[in-house]
Amino acid sequence: MSSLGFECLNVRYGTQEALYAFTDQVKPGEWLCLIGPNGAGKSSALRAVAGIVPHRGNITVDGAPLFERSPRRRAALVAYVPQSPLMPDDMTGGEYVLLGRNPYIGYFGSETKHDRALVADVLDRLDLRAFADRRLGTLSGGERQRLVIARAVAQEAPILLLDEPTSALDIGHQQQALELVDRLRREHGLTVVSAMHDLTLAGLYADRLALLHQGHVVASGDAAHVLRPETLSEFYGVSVSVHHEPDGTVVVVPRRSSV
Repeated sequence: MSSLGFECLNVRYGTQEALYAFTDQVKPGEWLCLIGPNGAGKSSALRAVAGIVPHRGNITVDGAPLFERSPRRRAALVAYVPQSPLMPDDMTGGEYVLLGRNPYIGYFGSETKHDRALVADVLDRLDLRAFADRRLGTLSGGERQRLVIARAVAQEAPILLLDEPTSALDIGHQQQALELVDRLRREHGLTVVSAMHDLTLAGLYADRLALLHQGHVVASGDAAHVLRPETLSEFYGVSVSVHHEPDGTVVVVPRRSSV
């Protein structure tokens, strides 16, 4: 189990500031979901942790600066599911998921029976065994996205970053993927930070939500606190109804504008 800390995190692209002084502490085993309109800074925060974009400020794992660790050690601590991963068309699904075991394989080593058994188990749990021998180039976008999630799960890192992990999935596979992540979180103390556009799913699975707008956090807390009609109207520019189910689920439903 590991914590993930953000201390005044800033991300800039050229002259444009995408994220301003983002500060948060994600406890071991907690799920934080970043929400907000396009360009709010959600993906920038995740990319900074993954080391894909330069940043200012500090990112810590268990209180220690993440980027003082070696690249191999960082890969063993943090797994990242990007929105648009690069996936070689001629690689099989099983070979791709097996790449998640790279942080544990020596420079001149090869995969062990344990690595292959773990990958087979992940493929089974995500209903992906049928794609183990299929070339990635023959798969649909949703099938490929499920393999990206499987690769991250196979990495067995204590921190998982999910950038729009269900955007290409049908409703059944959305639930299947998120339920697996939630089960791993509860059983093994996995710490999760996600960026999601589906507000109902975000509120259903995350412990806390942070609403970003133009790079700033404008609301933070549980779903009932953040997913308010007036808040969503102000920062998304939409009209919605928010329903509170007896089990605590918060359902966000868009409303048609009057003609």
